[in-house]
Amino acid sequence: MTEVATPRRSRLTPEREAELYAAVLDLLREVGYDSLTMDAVAARTRSSKATLYRQWGGKAELVVKAVRHGKPGRTGDIDTGSLRGDLHALMTLEDDRTIEQNSALMRGLAMALHRHPDLREAFRDQLIEPELAGFRRVIRRAVDRGEVRPDCPALDFLPHMMIGGFATRALLDDLPPTRAFLASYIDAVVLPALGVRTDGHVTD
Repeated sequence: MTEVATPRRSRLTPEREAELYAAVLDLLREVGYDSLTMDAVAARTRSSKATLYRQWGGKAELVVKAVRHGKPGRTGDIDTGSLRGDLHALMTLEDDRTIEQNSALMRGLAMALHRHPDLREAFRDQLIEPELAGFRRVIRRAVDRGEVRPDCPALDFLPHMMIGGFATRALLDDLPPTRAFLASYIDAVVLPALGVRTDGHVTD
């Protein structure tokens, strides 16, 4: 009997890929990283588990790609002409509902990052490092424009301040972060720490 070769599966369409990533994020919010399985993803997305492993290699890679796909844009691409404008524009990339969903998602992933080295490595390589590079471009432009002094000691802590405001809102106030809260936080905390007034000028 002549054996019929199985045709190779074509590359996923962008629409199908987006659908699959959305399903992965929904599952993450429902059950968390530890309880999420490739079997569950396959069932939710009507895919074969073999296809998932062939496309992404494993759960950590799939989850990180899904989180990255859900991000509305790259920090370094924002250039409004001022540091305050850039930071405020960053806060308006998502509406309050999406910010709340992402905040809950990241809280759920935080513990998993400590327990799973493969997830932590993928998260750092594909999400954290690109975001840090984006923040460095934003700061470099601000320094070049004369908005921030190059020797400002708070420069290295801009990502920490931004992430801190986002992450601690629920912990300290039992409220989700919102665009209004984050905008106020930028003006009251981040810009003064960098020596920038809310009108964009450098403080003395």
